[in-house]
Amino acid sequence: MYNNIDFNNKTILITGGAGFIGSNLAFYFQENYPQSRIVVFDCFRSEGVLSNGNLKSYGHYKNLIGFTGDVICGNINNKSNLALLSDYKFNYIFHQAAISDTRVYDQEIVMKTNVNSFYDLLEIAKKDGAAIVYASSGATYGSLPSPQTVGKENPENPYGFSKFLMDQIAYRYVDENPDITIIGLRFFNVYGPREFYKGKTASMVIQLGHQILDGKTPRLFEGSELIVRDFIYIEDVVQANIKACKPKKSGIYNVGTGNPRSFQEVADILQKELESNLGTDYFPNPYDGYQAHTQANISSTRTNLGFEPRFSLEEGIKTYIPEIKRLYGKDIS
Repeated sequence: MYNNIDFNNKTILITGGAGFIGSNLAFYFQENYPQSRIVVFDCFRSEGVLSNGNLKSYGHYKNLIGFTGDVICGNINNKSNLALLSDYKFNYIFHQAAISDTRVYDQEIVMKTNVNSFYDLLEIAKKDGAAIVYASSGATYGSLPSPQTVGKENPENPYGFSKFLMDQIAYRYVDENPDITIIGLRFFNVYGPREFYKGKTASMVIQLGHQILDGKTPRLFEGSELIVRDFIYIEDVVQANIKACKPKKSGIYNVGTGNPRSFQEVADILQKELESNLGTDYFPNPYDGYQAHTQANISSTRTNLGFEPRFSLEEGIKTYIPEIKRLYGKDIS
């Protein structure tokens, strides 16, 4: 239990609830508040792909095996699908649905999915008097120097820009609707159970883990000891979402550990936990404008949400290892 809110007998909407973060939230409520009514809204995986060849949706039924709440298959871009939610009166809305692939450059689909639909979700929150917690992103900062701090943004791809626009919309709604809780959470590099079906966009933790289990030398960019990210374990991300339901003030908050770690360290920890000693295979970084350093400034998150990350990279990977092993060799389709 991450705060003193009793979610029993409350109605909770999770958009993108068959995805990585959304499904973890769904099971958190199911396991801790069995009298809550949980509604998952997700378009689920189809054969549709984006311009870069990656899937349009990563929502997967296997992330919800064991879930006993309501499931609605719908697209947040479709008004008639969203109208299915009018049968409920929500107390809390967790808006995770989005095109979250940072390397999608089809601006139209990113803006329609991430920005246009956000107005609709905010209107549902306003109508129902619900608290709304939505997924913003560390991508709003682009390649600005660390630590990344709310109020200093420079998005460098359509996804980051769409999340930046959502944050501006949220600020305006906060001003116009002071009685509603509206929180944007800028997630940094999240890893952990139920990310497997994101395929190529899953974290390097599971991808390197499976390389190692396959007996392959983990492959990293040259200079990976100098490339650092703020990796955060999924349980800490769930904690941030729950604490965001009762903030000292509405606003936008970073969700990371504030303690960045290198790609090399990730590979080394995995090899230690998987009892392998395969060394490292280095290759040139093919990307221009690659972000070399991220570090979330979480001072306001601590102050206004009471958030305190609990998992170091070592602890997070160690906790994740049994699931990495379980999923090894499985088909992501």
